[in-house]
Amino acid sequence: MTEQKTALVIGATGGIGGEVALALLRRGWRVTALSRRPVEAAESHPELKPVEWIAGDAMNRNDVVAAAEGASIIVHGANPPGYRNWATLAIPMLENTIAAAEGCGARIVFPANIYNYGPDAFPLLSEASPQNPLTRKGKVRVAMEERLQDAAQRGVRSVVVRAGDFFGPRAGSNWFAGGMVKAGKPVKSVSDPGKPGIGHAWAYLPDLAETMMQLIEREQELAPFETFHFGGQWMDDGAEMAKAIVRAAGDSRIPIRRFPWWAMALAAPFVTLAYELQEMRYLWKEPLRLDNAKLVAFLGKEPHTALDQAVFATLEGLGCVAGDRRPKAVPLAA
Repeated sequence: MTEQKTALVIGATGGIGGEVALALLRRGWRVTALSRRPVEAAESHPELKPVEWIAGDAMNRNDVVAAAEGASIIVHGANPPGYRNWATLAIPMLENTIAAAEGCGARIVFPANIYNYGPDAFPLLSEASPQNPLTRKGKVRVAMEERLQDAAQRGVRSVVVRAGDFFGPRAGSNWFAGGMVKAGKPVKSVSDPGKPGIGHAWAYLPDLAETMMQLIEREQELAPFETFHFGGQWMDDGAEMAKAIVRAAGDSRIPIRRFPWWAMALAAPFVTLAYELQEMRYLWKEPLRLDNAKLVAFLGKEPHTALDQAVFATLEGLGCVAGDRRPKAVPLAA
């Protein structure tokens, strides 16, 4: 009998952490998850019922090390809530995960984003593109990946999977659920943060999780520190996402409005979230595409769900659509 493999997910209540946990469960893995409120986490996420919730704090190294015992994979999906306190929270949490991986011999799976890059790397981002960010969050992100790369010299293995803006049926903290529509409410209007005619890269979380799962299954073929870029849903005109939301909501009268960047600029000196969002505006002003050639060469192809199907499943999962008219989502092919 094949021994069941164990994976620890840190951040399982978030968008990407939850999706990877589901992908692991579908493959028959034993999945544990760290939470400061495990009973509440289990009750609020019934889709993760088979997950074994462990009481602990990602900021407490002893908690993370204890939770990782027996794990061969640690998915580090933890992020400071609401874009706040990245410098004081994000790096210590990752360092605790590295310590846990060093102790149990697990490989770290690290979801990454495009904050690492400044204009010198635009418009096509490959794994070799220079990382010279202009923002505070970008510098923190670069430092986090440097920690992983340094840890590889001590035998701590990791794989970084970089993607565009997240969207998917579990809200998490992302532009789709928090900036374009309002999770839990019918779509009355769509707010578009991009510029007309400017391309944008999105990552449908079930596709991204499936990609990570396929990489995990071939973990022994990976270098100690490995990075892949996930192409995801690329749109030559970023407005296509807003139009897809209108189609999925089933009412062509729904207006598409410009995101109120001016309001973010006014509020930035007083509201932390507004400042953090304003700081990232540059990512919506120019086309940024992730080059997934390395990933496709390794896996053969990248998991991909049709845009309209992915957007409808996202709105359905967020509680933004209702009624008998809803089409049935087609399950992702493995």
